[in-house]
Amino acid sequence: NIPADRIPAKTQLEIRYSPTIAGSIIDALPYLAEYPYGCTEQTLNRFVPTVITQKLLREMNINLEDVRNKRTNLNPQEIGDDKVRMAQWKRWQRNPVFSEKEVNAMAKKGIARLAEMQLSNGGWGWFSGYGEHAYPHTTAVVLHGLLIAKKNGTDIPEEMLSRGISWLKNYETSETERIRMWKKREKNTKPFADSTDAFVRLVLAEANISNKEMLGYLFRDKKHHSVYVKSLTAMAHHLAGQLEKRDALIRNIEQFLVYDDENQSAHLNLGNGGYWWHWYGSEIETHAWYLKLLSATKPKSKQASGIVKYLVNNRKHATYWNSTRDTAYCIEAIADYMRASGESSPDTTVTVLVDGKEIKSVQITKENLFSYDNKVTLGGDALSTGNHTIEIRHTGKNNLYTNTYLTVFTKEDFIKKAGLEVKVDRAYYKLKRIDSTEKTAGTSGQVIDHKVEKYKRIPLKSGDQLVSGDLVEVELHIHSKNDYEYLMFNDWKPAGLEAVNIRSGYTRAGGLHTYMEMHHEKTSFFLRRLPRGSHSLSYRLRAEIPGTFSALPTQAEAMYAPELRANSDEMKIRVSDQ
Repeated sequence: NIPADRIPAKTQLEIRYSPTIAGSIIDALPYLAEYPYGCTEQTLNRFVPTVITQKLLREMNINLEDVRNKRTNLNPQEIGDDKVRMAQWKRWQRNPVFSEKEVNAMAKKGIARLAEMQLSNGGWGWFSGYGEHAYPHTTAVVLHGLLIAKKNGTDIPEEMLSRGISWLKNYETSETERIRMWKKREKNTKPFADSTDAFVRLVLAEANISNKEMLGYLFRDKKHHSVYVKSLTAMAHHLAGQLEKRDALIRNIEQFLVYDDENQSAHLNLGNGGYWWHWYGSEIETHAWYLKLLSATKPKSKQASGIVKYLVNNRKHATYWNSTRDTAYCIEAIADYMRASGESSPDTTVTVLVDGKEIKSVQITKENLFSYDNKVTLGGDALSTGNHTIEIRHTGKNNLYTNTYLTVFTKEDFIKKAGLEVKVDRAYYKLKRIDSTEKTAGTSGQVIDHKVEKYKRIPLKSGDQLVSGDLVEVELHIHSKNDYEYLMFNDWKPAGLEAVNIRSGYTRAGGLHTYMEMHHEKTSFFLRRLPRGSHSLSYRLRAEIPGTFSALPTQAEAMYAPELRANSDEMKIRVSDQ
């Protein structure tokens, strides 16, 4: 709906479309390849995700050099000046995935280093050298990566694998015995199968080593486990062919699934459970393993595409995730999804119509996936006042991800709120002083009544009246569907009100650490990190100049992602002398 009261020349409609957002995993590879440290996990993840991605691109029969010179953004949510985007894509020039020779060299070097780090008993520790010990979780991480690399065409020494598998198998045998002997309450026993048991069982299942007894304990003890562990356990049951128990675990996990119909993403509501305080089983890693499970069981489901969108939206700097570890697992899971869902084999014709008139028709195949024309832009006289209908058609069985952005310079008298991924509501409260005291200790230890500053908050509606000298609290209610970085909230003041505190600086409010910058016409909040969920920011104004004033909407925007924007409603305030 295009408003009548606007500047027509500054009206623009942009429509973007893509048969995959999962392909944006390629952006994360330079971060892994260039990570400067050399522990076991980082050595592994320097090459395994790149091997996975290159194998996927080869399966798509894509010319790697063409991808290096790509022009199309595979995430249709990202918009902005194409010259700016091209500058950002220069990082692809150093992406190792486009050189088979470079990837082979990386893999060879990484495998040699892991062989050096393997201990004499066959397991792996954090680093290597004198005094290092083998750990079950670390050994399982390495073996999982090596097995995945082998599956994707990398040559892994069999002796290296067999020694590691043997160590892990012996560990699992001893843990199974400890659980079995719990009823006798003997020394060195344990009551439940734990998270390490679940990961070890999954990795051994990937190596075709079975243990029905441990699998039974993991299913029996599922009520003690986090969603992360349940996902691992369900995958282990899937590999063992125990589909009834696998499906029971999937139904259990789905209790935690939240689907957002508004932006068609899905996430697991983990609350305070799980293993967030460890370096494994984080929220992102949990979502990655759940996606692997969905890719193996129902890849074309609403849940799977929703989880993929959530993961892509929650990348740091729009390229990678929180750490090398969860970045590697996300790449692995998304590659599984692309293969299973058909997104790795796009074949569709996209037709965009506005008011029944065809504007553009584009065929997308594997051959032009990184170079097809992925947007339609209309502006000025092409967008007349009133309602318009956008229709996007596509052929074939693949998904199609679309996003539409309308930018309007409005001159309407009352501007209404807008937003999707981030939303902001603004509330005004008149502060009425309340006489209040609290008991404190005097200089001699006696109890005295001490006056304290306390206010009652009275909600204000647009158009309400204040008296000069009235104190007003402005509260911004922020809701974010994802975890974001580097956001700015500009709150425009009514001209007749002035800020009480005029000093800029860092402040903490509503659990957010923010930099508050005071300007004559607005108050700006800068957030380095905005977690998913609801938050609030506030500051105080004082009514001073009589008159009728408008506070323009609060504007939210991501400083490095122009597509992420929102605004509140306008607010009108009257100020009188008395």
